[in-house]
Amino acid sequence: MKKVFPLIIVLITLSVLGIIFIQVSWINNSIELKQQQREQDMEHAITQIRESVYELYLKSNGVIGYINEETRQFLLRKFTVEGLSDEDINIAINSALKRYNIKEPFEYSITNIFQMPIIKSQGFDRREPNEILEIPLTPSDESTYYETLYLYTKENKNFLHSKMSWYIAASILFTIIIISAFYLTVRTMFNQKKLSEIKSDFINNMTHELKTPLATISLAIDALTNEKVIHDTDKIKYYSKMIKDENKRMNKQVEKILQSARIEKQDIKLNLQKLNAHEIITKVADNVTLQVLDKNGKLTLHTEAEHFRIEADEVHFSNVVFNLLDNAIKYSKDNLEIDISTGNEGDMFVLKIKDNGIGMSKETQKRVFEKFYRAHTGNIHDVKGFGLGLSYVKVIVEAHGGKVKVDSTMGKGSTFFAYFPIA
Repeated sequence: MKKVFPLIIVLITLSVLGIIFIQVSWINNSIELKQQQREQDMEHAITQIRESVYELYLKSNGVIGYINEETRQFLLRKFTVEGLSDEDINIAINSALKRYNIKEPFEYSITNIFQMPIIKSQGFDRREPNEILEIPLTPSDESTYYETLYLYTKENKNFLHSKMSWYIAASILFTIIIISAFYLTVRTMFNQKKLSEIKSDFINNMTHELKTPLATISLAIDALTNEKVIHDTDKIKYYSKMIKDENKRMNKQVEKILQSARIEKQDIKLNLQKLNAHEIITKVADNVTLQVLDKNGKLTLHTEAEHFRIEADEVHFSNVVFNLLDNAIKYSKDNLEIDISTGNEGDMFVLKIKDNGIGMSKETQKRVFEKFYRAHTGNIHDVKGFGLGLSYVKVIVEAHGGKVKVDSTMGKGSTFFAYFPIA
C-alpha cells in the first residue's frame, strides 16, 4: 500500500497535466485555424468588393446584361469611381463582407493617384490602430486613372479570443473541475489513509484494554482454585472483588464503544431537564479526587457562575464533565494541578477545566475532538483509552445547543471550555 499510494498520485498528476496540455494545444490550434479562416474570408470579400465596384461602373456607363471578357476588360481601362455615389460603394462593400460572415462595422476611403480621397466614409481615419487593407481598384496598368480602396473593420485586438470565448471558458471550467476532482480524490485518499491508521491504533488499544482485565481475571480464577486460598475467606473476598472490578472495567470499555456507535448513527436520545450544574460538577470532581491524589495532584473548584441552572441530560452532562477531567488526568505529569471554574457568557453557562499537563501542539488542537484520534504523548507510554472521550464530549455538547473548544500550549497544559445554554 505504501508503494501503490504514491504511484496513484503520480499517475493522476500526469493525467491532469496531460489533459491541461491537450486543452491548451487545442485552444491554440483553434485560434490559428480561426485566424487563417478569417484571412481567407477577407481575401474572398476583397475580390467580391472589386468585382461589385466594376459592375457599378459598367452600369453607370449603360452596360447592362452579358458582355464577353475582352469587351469587359476594354471598357474597364477607363475605370473610375468618380461617377459612383457613396451609397453605392457602401452597399457593395457591406454586401461583400456579410457574404463572407464579416459582420463588424467598417470604414473605407478611395483615393486617386495623388492619394487624394475621392469617396470616403464619415468615420474613416488613417491613424486607426486596426490593420488597414490597401486594395488596388485599377484593372490594368493601361488605365487612365489609378485608384486605391483603403478598408478596415472595427474589431478589437482580442477579436479571435472573444469569438472563441465560449470555447475557452468551457475549457477552463472543465479543467478546473478536473483539478478539483483530482484534489478531492487525493485529499480523500489521505483522509482514508489517516482513518486506516487511526482505526489500526484503535484496534491495538482496544485489544490492550480488554486483554489486561482478562489476564487479571484469569489469574484471580487460578488463585481461587488454589488449595491455600479455598479455605481463606479473606483471600476469596479479595480475589472476588478483583474479578468484579475488572469485569466493571471491561463493561465500561465496551459501553464506550457502543456509545460511540450510537453517536455515529446519530441515535442520541437526550432526557432534558433543569439541572443544577454546580451540584453535578462538584459530585464528579469528588469522584476523581482519588485519581488526582494518586498523581500527587491538587484539584480546585471555583463555582462562580451566577446562572448555573441548565437544561440538559443529567447522565450525558455528568459524562462530559468526567471525560474532560479524565483527559486532564491522563495527559498529565506528576504534581498535577486541575482548576475547575464556571462562569457566564451571555446566555451560556461556561465550564472551564484547566490543567498543567503536557499540553498540545496546534495540529493536535485542530484534531483533538476527532473520533479515535489520540495525541502523541512523547515519552509517556501509559496513556490508555480509545480516543473516543473528547469526540463524545463534542457531540453531546453540540447536541445540547452548545459548543466546546480548547486552548493549549506544549509543556504548559491545556484549558477546555464547554458552553451550555442556560435554562
